[in-house]
Amino acid sequence: MSKNQLFVGDNLAILKALPTSGFQLIYIDPPFNTGRMQERTNRSSRQSETGRLGFQGKLYEQIVQSVLSYDDAFADYWAFLEPRLEEAWRLLNHTGTLYLHLDYREVHYAKVLLDALFGRECFLNEIIWAYDYGGKSKSRWPAKHDTILVYVKDPKSYYFNNEEVDREPYMAPGLVTKEKVERGKLPTDVWWHTIVSPTGKEKTGYPTQKPEGVLRRIIQASSKPGDTVLDFFAGSGTTGAVAHKLHRHFTLVDQNQEAIEVITKRLDAIGASYQVLR
Repeated sequence: MSKNQLFVGDNLAILKALPTSGFQLIYIDPPFNTGRMQERTNRSSRQSETGRLGFQGKLYEQIVQSVLSYDDAFADYWAFLEPRLEEAWRLLNHTGTLYLHLDYREVHYAKVLLDALFGRECFLNEIIWAYDYGGKSKSRWPAKHDTILVYVKDPKSYYFNNEEVDREPYMAPGLVTKEKVERGKLPTDVWWHTIVSPTGKEKTGYPTQKPEGVLRRIIQASSKPGDTVLDFFAGSGTTGAVAHKLHRHFTLVDQNQEAIEVITKRLDAIGASYQVLR
């Protein structure tokens, strides 16, 4: 029986049935909250099910309520995302890492809330993925980056090995030795990487597809061969495809039929074995 799984359905219900501490790495690229519809909503406070203390010793739920009260549109979005991130915390093993991929509209709210959920000491990095394609605004600085927030389950025992990460060219090769130029430099927290080319072999046609190069860095640094990677907003299946190529196991979740068709076609093309569970 394959250790790779593709679940079809609502990810929250599926996450609740997955084993605690079962994953070394979780990468998610949830739908960005781009609409910003300002509609009044009511969200009553509730007691923390976990009892974890958060930012500055305050209860997690108090932080959630104070941030959600700032923006009603975000409250709707976070009411959707928050319980899924609570499950992500449960599902990570003690050496595990969460990578949350968002854009500029939500990332600053998410940072505060993840500080409360994971603990501020568990914040590892803010990665900036910068690119230079698409429309160019003439009324403001064009937005050409996404942000990936990185949190670890245990700041004293998390796994990270940047020596396994693909190196990149030096921007000023004349300032370093020939040996260093040939080897390349380790990436920093700013990643210059092109988007998926509309005419490239990697393109699946899925609208929010992320490039394999970005996922390669994440999976190489924060997991080992044989570990299991989880992506519960699987979309075009990039996480699963890269995990397979790097000899990791994967668990993918999506409920969109278009996504499932893209994922299965992509995984079949690279010879990955997996179970489809509905």
